[in-house]
Amino acid sequence: MKQFLTASIMGFFGAFATLISFSFHLPSWVLFLAWISYYLFGKSVKSAIQILLPLTCGILMGITIQLFGGGLSDYLGNFGFPIAVFIWITSLSYFSKIKRLENIPAWFIGLIIFFGLHPKIEIKPMIIIFITIISGFVFAYLNDTMTRLVLKNKHN
Repeated sequence: MKQFLTASIMGFFGAFATLISFSFHLPSWVLFLAWISYYLFGKSVKSAIQILLPLTCGILMGITIQLFGGGLSDYLGNFGFPIAVFIWITSLSYFSKIKRLENIPAWFIGLIIFFGLHPKIEIKPMIIIFITIISGFVFAYLNDTMTRLVLKNKHN
């Protein structure tokens, strides 16, 4: 019964998250990537907030790679973009030494989100990305909280 309850809660929040993302034209895969990040990086509001900074830096790095790679491609052809990736990913080793930026997987999740979406580098698409990421964290938090409450009440 316990497994059925936890599975049902997860199914409910997954379905509700999908409904919300479809209704507001948010990329559902980004929402679920943020959801799983909540679980991977600590299952707390504090860890979600802490992970948002390196994840954001990964998105900013993606923007920088795209702009820098485009500029280099004007001079180096097909080698421009790979060289930009090499330079910026190499720099990640140094950026990750900075306090609160040390989570390299979160940087890469930001890069995955940016390059997976291929958004225009404008304010509105960036806002939509962050609304989606935060929504994923919220749904994960709600799922985790509700599951813990149900399991706690089930034991009493």
